[in-house]
Amino acid sequence: MNIQVTKKFLSDSLGILERIIPARSSNPVLTHLKIDATERGLFLSGTNLEIDLEAFVPAQVDGEASIVLPAHLFAQIVRNLGGELVELNYAGGELSVQSAGFKTKLQTGDLEAYPSLNFPSHSDLTLDARDLARSLSSVRYAAANEAFQAVFRGIKFELGGNRSRVVASDGYRLAIRDFGAGQGEAHNLILPARSADELVRVLREGEVKLTLGGNTLSVAADRVRMNLKLLDGDFPDYERVVPSDIKLSVRLPAAQLKESVSRVAVLADKNANNRVEFLVSEGKLQLAAEGDYGRAQDTLEVDQSGNDAAMSLGFNAKFVTDALGPIDGDVLIQLSGPTTPAMFKSLDDSGYLAVVVPLRV
Repeated sequence: MNIQVTKKFLSDSLGILERIIPARSSNPVLTHLKIDATERGLFLSGTNLEIDLEAFVPAQVDGEASIVLPAHLFAQIVRNLGGELVELNYAGGELSVQSAGFKTKLQTGDLEAYPSLNFPSHSDLTLDARDLARSLSSVRYAAANEAFQAVFRGIKFELGGNRSRVVASDGYRLAIRDFGAGQGEAHNLILPARSADELVRVLREGEVKLTLGGNTLSVAADRVRMNLKLLDGDFPDYERVVPSDIKLSVRLPAAQLKESVSRVAVLADKNANNRVEFLVSEGKLQLAAEGDYGRAQDTLEVDQSGNDAAMSLGFNAKFVTDALGPIDGDVLIQLSGPTTPAMFKSLDDSGYLAVVVPLRV
C-alpha cells in the first residue's frame, strides 16, 4: 500500500483526533488510531469510549488496507515533518513515513483488538453547522463542572417540534439560545459539555446532520463523523426560573457594561463571591465593589424603564461577564426584584437569553 497525502490535511485531522484519544489508558488499544486507506482517501478514527470520531483526509491511495498506530506518536511525527507532501508505505506490519529527506518506520498494532466504530448512514435532522456551533458556544459557560452535579454538567438539546434550542445551567445561572426552526419529531437529550466542546471544534460551513439513537447522538459534518455518548437523567424545568414579573429594565451596550464590571471587580472581595453591587436609579447604573484593599465605583448612563424607580442588588462579577460574553450589541437587563433572578437579553440576537441569580446580603 502506497499513500501520498498533503501534510496540512493529515496534520489537521490528527489534531482533532488527538483531543479525544487518551495519551494513556488502562486499555492500551484506546491510545491508538485506526487508518482505513480506500480509493476515496484516508479515514482516520479513534475513541475514548465517550466520543467516537472519524475524520476523512483526501489522499492518493494505491492499494487498500486498514492499520492501527499509536495516535499521539504518529501525530507528533507528522507535525514535525519538513516537507509539504507525506508518503506512507505499509508492508510487513510496518508503516514507513517519508517527507523531504526524513524517513522513519512505525510498528503497527493489533487490528483485530481495535474496537469496532460504527457511524449511521441516515440522519434525523439537518441543521446549519455554524448556527449550531454558535449556539453551543453561547451557552457553554453556564454548564457545571463538578461530577456530583450530574445533568448540570451537560447541555440540553431541544430539537424538532416547534423549535431548536440549547440550554445550560449550573443552578446559579441559566443560558438559553434558540436557533433555526423545529423539524419533525421533538427530541430532548443532554450532551456532556466537554463533548459539546469537541463538537464545536469540528463544525465548519454548510450543514450538519444529526442522528438520535439510544444514548448516543451521531453527528455528520464536513469530513468528520462523531458518536457522542449522552448523559442519563432529566434536566429540571428551567423555564420556571425565568422571571415574568419585570419591575425595572435597563438598556446599554453589552461591551461597555462588561468593561465596567471588570474594572470594578478588581477590588471585589474574592472570599465573598466576587460581589459587585448594581444600583439602578434615574437613568444611571452605578457599579461598586469593596474588598480588603479599598472600594471601586463606576457609573454608566442607561435607558431605564419600568414601574420601579430604583433597585439595588449584587451579582457575582464573573457570572455577569459570562452572561454578556455572547452579546455583540446592546443588552436589555430585566430585573424582577433585589433577590430574584435577573435576565440579560441580547437585542441583536433574539434567540439568546441569560438568567443570573443575585447574591444575597
